Amino acid sequence: MAVLKFRVYLEEDDAVYRDICIKHTQTFAELHYAILKAYEFDTKHQATFYRSNDKWLQGRELSFEVYDKNYQAPPLLMAETAIGTEIINTNQKFVYEYDFAKVWLFLIELIHVSKETDATLTYPLVTRAEGIGPQQYGTKSLLGNKFADIEEKYDLSEAADGFGEEGEEEDGVSDDAEAEADDDIVDTQDEDGQEEY
Repeated sequence: MAVLKFRVYLEEDDAVYRDICIKHTQTFAELHYAILKAYEFDTKHQATFYRSNDKWLQGRELSFEVYDKNYQAPPLLMAETAIGTEIINTNQKFVYEYDFAKVWLFLIELIHVSKETDATLTYPLVTRAEGIGPQQYGTKSLLGNKFADIEEKYDLSEAADGFGEEGEEEDGVSDDAEAEADDDIVDTQDEDGQEEY
């Protein structure tokens, strides 16, 4: 039984990727869930794979279910399609789209094929994770309308108080503070010139 290792890149940043090993007999649905888990996404949205080529063009579609959209050809269903049946060449590529509203795109490339499985491992599994994955909904969505209030409350624009050029004195406070500190030392001495504690 062959084990396929896929590198799953975030389309926007190829420095962010996850390597996923999966048996050739497992389905695209299992790969779908493995990708979402690897990137810490939920499983609430629509998803589809496209068989692809070296130019990342979208070919035959392998969909989670038949959605209400126009298909050039009826899609294969993820749960019914073994990954091995869609491997045409040794560096096979797929495009994975998740959440059709947000359009998360991942580029998937077959990078290694092993003829032996490890009986101690449960497939699919993530063997390598590089880079920090994106936030699925982003900070702004999580905070909703409160985000603007937070931006206004903690205004960190350049002109805000407390931000100046390096080496700049803040309104002469340094000189006054030093003078007051010297006065305090004098006040704490007793009549004999000894400091009181």
